[in-house]
Amino acid sequence: MSAKIYFTEFASPVGALRLTGTDAALTGVFMESERHASVQRQDVVRDAAPLREARRQLEEYFAGARREFSLVLDAAGTEFQRGVWRALCGIRFGETASYGDIAKCIGNPNAVRAVGLANGRNPISIIVPCHRVIGADGSLTGYGGGVERKRFLLALEKCSAVNDLPAMAA
Repeated sequence: MSAKIYFTEFASPVGALRLTGTDAALTGVFMESERHASVQRQDVVRDAAPLREARRQLEEYFAGARREFSLVLDAAGTEFQRGVWRALCGIRFGETASYGDIAKCIGNPNAVRAVGLANGRNPISIIVPCHRVIGADGSLTGYGGGVERKRFLLALEKCSAVNDLPAMAA
């Protein structure tokens, strides 16, 4: 028997976020109108309690009070995708890396396009920081939640004081 899946939604500076997870792990953080947003299955139960800690940590992140997340994650994906997502977690708060950097990190420097595809399929956005991946020339490349959200998240992380937090463009 598979674990029961829960979800909750809450407002954030980047719009509504949908969290999914089990009693044991967070399985998703999705933004409204995200390209690869979660599909609402019939057996998913709306219950904020199992996701309370994830929400709390995300709220601290948006408030400028959290730089690292300490949550149990269980992202569904291929072994290659999970390897890319583990590498993303190695990009420090406030820093960026290119798709090529990630490909080298996972030991496959020729897999730049595949890294980009895996990055775009990351089901645990923000916490698995796919927004920190940029083009080799430093450009803000595509982002499942939209380039404006990516720009906001990167600006949020560049700010050192809570009073300097950026506002999300309308």
